[in-house]
Amino acid sequence: MQATQELSKAVANKIRYLQTLATAIDNKDDRLVYQLIDGDRYSEQIVQAKHGSADTDNENLVSDIAAKLGQYLSANLLAYLAETYPFFYFEQIGLGKFQFYFGNWWDRRLFGELDVIKVQFIFDSTEYEKLRRAFELEGQSKRLNSDKISMLSSQADQLQALIDSQEQRDAEKEKTRLQLKKLAQEKVMPWEASKAKEAKQQLINQLSNLTEQDEKAQDAYRLIKDNEKKVLELSKEDTLIGYEKQSIIAKFGSFDAFEARCESLYRDYIADLIATNGRKNTNE
Repeated sequence: MQATQELSKAVANKIRYLQTLATAIDNKDDRLVYQLIDGDRYSEQIVQAKHGSADTDNENLVSDIAAKLGQYLSANLLAYLAETYPFFYFEQIGLGKFQFYFGNWWDRRLFGELDVIKVQFIFDSTEYEKLRRAFELEGQSKRLNSDKISMLSSQADQLQALIDSQEQRDAEKEKTRLQLKKLAQEKVMPWEASKAKEAKQQLINQLSNLTEQDEKAQDAYRLIKDNEKKVLELSKEDTLIGYEKQSIIAKFGSFDAFEARCESLYRDYIADLIATNGRKNTNE
C-alpha cells in the first residue's frame, strides 16, 4: 500500500511539473520556463542561493524536446540579443539551433553558435582569440597581422634582391670558372698540392652557392606573387577585425566590458524578462 502511494505521489509530482511548464509556455512566461528547465542555474545566477533548487528528475522529462523548447525560447532571446549585441547576425541551422556572424559586411566572420537553452554564446575559439589579440595589440600600436605582413614584406625584398643581382652572379660565376680553369692548367709542385686542392674546393663551393642562388631566383617570381596574395589576405583580415573592434567599442566601450556582458548574459536576459514582463509581445 505504501509503495502504491509513493508511486502515485511521484507520478502526480511529474504531472504537476509538466502542467506548470505547459502553463508557463501557454502564458508565454519564458522566465518561468527557464527556471523550470534548469533550476540549479536559475538559483545560482538569479536567486543567488547557496544551494540549488534543481528538480533534475523532472527536468529530464523534457530532455527529448529540448530542440522544440529552444525553438520556442529563441523568439524573445533573439529580440533581446538584437538590441544588446546589434553586430551579431543570427542564422537558424536547425530546430532551436542558431549560428551567428559578426557584422553584416562582405566576408564577415562566422563567430560561433547560440545555446538558447543555456542563454550562452559558444564562440569559435580561433576567431574569438583573433579579436581578443587584436585588442591586446592596440597598446603596441599594432594590428593583428602587422608582424606577419612585415615578415612577408621583408622576404619579398630579399627575393627581389636575388632577381636584381642576377647579372652580378653571372659575372661572378664566369670569373670563378676561369679561376678553376686556370688552376687546372697550372703545374703544381708536390708540396703545394694540398694548398691547390683547398683553393679549388673553395672555388667549387663558391660556384655551387651562386648556382643555388640562381635556382632560388628562378622561383622568386612565384614566391613574391604568393607573398603578395598572403599580405592581401592578412590586410583584409585586419580590416574586418577593425570593423569588429569599432562595433564593440561603440556599444560597450571596451573589450573587457564586452566580455563581462557575455559572461553575465543569462543573468542579464532573465532580468530583462522580469523587467519587460516576459517580452510577451515578441513571442508568438
